[in-house]
Amino acid sequence: MSALAWTAVASLAAWAWLLLGQGFFWRTDQRLPPHGEPESWPDVAVVVPARDEAAMLPLSLPSLLHQDYPGRARIVLVDDDSSDGTGDTARALAVRYGGLPLSVVCPGEPDPGWTGKLWALRHGMAAAGVEADGPGLPKEPKEPERPERPPEYLLLTDADIAHAPDSLRALVASARAHRLDLVSQMARLRVESGWERLVVPAFVYFFCQLYPFRRVNRHGARTAAAAGGCVLLRTEAAVRAGVPDSIRQAVIDDVSLARAVQRSGGRIWLGLADGVTSVRPYPRLADLWRMVSRSAYTQLRYSPALLAGTVAGLALVYLVPPVALFAGLAGGDAVAAWSGGGAWAVMTATYLPMLRYYRLTPSLALPLPFTALLYLLMTLDSAGRHHLGRGASWKGRRYARPRAAPESAGPGAAAERARS
Repeated sequence: MSALAWTAVASLAAWAWLLLGQGFFWRTDQRLPPHGEPESWPDVAVVVPARDEAAMLPLSLPSLLHQDYPGRARIVLVDDDSSDGTGDTARALAVRYGGLPLSVVCPGEPDPGWTGKLWALRHGMAAAGVEADGPGLPKEPKEPERPERPPEYLLLTDADIAHAPDSLRALVASARAHRLDLVSQMARLRVESGWERLVVPAFVYFFCQLYPFRRVNRHGARTAAAAGGCVLLRTEAAVRAGVPDSIRQAVIDDVSLARAVQRSGGRIWLGLADGVTSVRPYPRLADLWRMVSRSAYTQLRYSPALLAGTVAGLALVYLVPPVALFAGLAGGDAVAAWSGGGAWAVMTATYLPMLRYYRLTPSLALPLPFTALLYLLMTLDSAGRHHLGRGASWKGRRYARPRAAPESAGPGAAAERARS
């Protein structure tokens, strides 16, 4: 056989393994587990880190203010040194819409060694009455306006995430019914522009390939992940894991949070959302490019070897099938054509459930190799930015390489994203 044929056969074998051996990552049936309602509803604090989010809050904050939750709940919005009046916008929305009580805290610029979102979460948790301490970590100084008792649960959600009226109720009921310490839902992202339809479902698909939800949700499994836009966290588990202090440098904070909770003995769950949506637009390719490239090399632990392996893996799995199919047909290489066509067919079939979840046309499965090429280039751009000293950045903040780099990456890591 030709070298092209052998490569195509290797790609087909890789897809056979991904189809059956990677936790059925392509299925989209991991939704909130069935649950009844608890006898009593625990107190919950909703913590919303927000940096320059005045434009997003009118689309998201009212959905939190109007949560249909039978127990006591309050919202703490952390104005992370915004320059656009984020805090004032939040207060005005609370006056206009009523609902859950809202307070705004402004912690200022992060201390050295902290990423902005985790610094904001630390102060939001402190304002809710939760001590940000852990083994060997200093306690947050007490604040005079803290509640008399800390909430039993924390809902950590981003300022660009809108929730259905029963979102908090369903999250708490599921956590209680299944004794879960962390329940996270991957928000349904916006897919209105042409680039969003091409890139966003693939983004979630690649994430599921890297962190198969079924493995994450299997008790005792080593795979851990969360989606930072919507995380319900039991306060006791947060204190036991020492978060956010123990992950203060993490750029990919949601996965680091899930790992910390899991390592401390907590049970975690991750699935796709039906009533949690992102309202942030990414209308241009440049917007999506920045979202991915700002943290892709971080996920690869800033390792040239892992970068080379990821590029080779993406090329073998996603780029070889169409090349082998067309080159085999043109050159009369039947093995290359059949193997490449078979690999492309499996790739397409595994992508269809994600397109159905996003209510998009099945024809968008065919250009998945092109989308994978975009992610490969985004990953290379991320590495280039790091080596040029520009590194991971977000809304005017640039983050240096942490002393303790994030943990393992795998095939498809180019799709990993940094949640704001």
